[in-house]
Amino acid sequence: MEDFKGLLKRLSEAFGPPGFEDEVREIVVEEMGPYVDELFVDRWGNVFGIKRGETEYRVMLAAHMDEIGLIVDHVDKNGFLRVKPMGGWNEVTLVGQRVVVMARDGKRLKGVIGSRPPHVTPPGKEREAPEMKDLFVDIGASSAEEVERLGVGVGSVVVLDREFAELADGVVTGKAFDDRAGLAAMLYALRLLGETSVTVYAVATVQEEIGLRGASVAAERVNPHAAIALDTTIAADVPGISEREYVTKLGAGPAIKVMDGGRGGLFVAHPRLRDFLTDVAKRKGIPYQFEVLYGGTTDAMAIAFRREGVPAATISIPTRYVHSPVEVLKLDDAINAARLLASALEEMRPQFIESLLERRLK
Repeated sequence: MEDFKGLLKRLSEAFGPPGFEDEVREIVVEEMGPYVDELFVDRWGNVFGIKRGETEYRVMLAAHMDEIGLIVDHVDKNGFLRVKPMGGWNEVTLVGQRVVVMARDGKRLKGVIGSRPPHVTPPGKEREAPEMKDLFVDIGASSAEEVERLGVGVGSVVVLDREFAELADGVVTGKAFDDRAGLAAMLYALRLLGETSVTVYAVATVQEEIGLRGASVAAERVNPHAAIALDTTIAADVPGISEREYVTKLGAGPAIKVMDGGRGGLFVAHPRLRDFLTDVAKRKGIPYQFEVLYGGTTDAMAIAFRREGVPAATISIPTRYVHSPVEVLKLDDAINAARLLASALEEMRPQFIESLLERRLK
């Protein structure tokens, strides 16, 4: 468990908003290299690790490197940075947070997120949640000219400044577990993986949080016969939420996705691939739960509808307070996600892949 925890800590604390995943990519290349036969990075920054199997049947794995962030769209005359979201934020979680701003020379500057003080807010509105337009980043500058001298301006990107920490035994908190936890599980699965019939393409993708961009490009390149995404999912097992609304629970094992999506459309995981993952979990004694989520999706959706179509499924890691500075997960759930993935890849046979690809009429 300690080696997995160390890997997750490194990934969680790395700087990597959409389009700026460089620091995360360096860790991925270092960690993935010893466990694959070929490693390369494409034009957009996706990392591909290929582990050759006994056949040319290709199974693509996907876990995204980017985290939700902010981008500067205006610097006012007093040196405050106005920002817009890169990904889905609940503004309530941003007020009063410390952040890291990337300057043009790559230097990281500290800042804080400010908003109108309640003491000077009109009566009756003190407790209203702020909107993104009401928030600003304060880096201690007193003018737009000083901000410019610091190398910050329109287009500078911002992420939360948050350290990884352990709570109760085996329960950890940090930023960017979505999807550094899925990324850690994919990398850890490569360590566990033995010989396979299928050839595995493990892809660390870019720009998932702003539209599944990297996975779309990567899937076109790999043209896989099947795909499994690794990501976090909602664990709403907290006070004030009914059991029906939990989606998943911490400590009950990785979640095998049945369906997800939202206003952009729903995605149903390929039933036979989902059932295969379930059967493997049962045979290996790996705890699992099922997931039906309205309000979010994964790289699996982008991969599934490339070219002729790709049977795709997702293994999810239950996580509380997703898209906040204090995401919480249980290490056992993430490690079991890696175990399930490695076991599934080892048990995939050509006959099973063929059965996914064609539905023959009787």
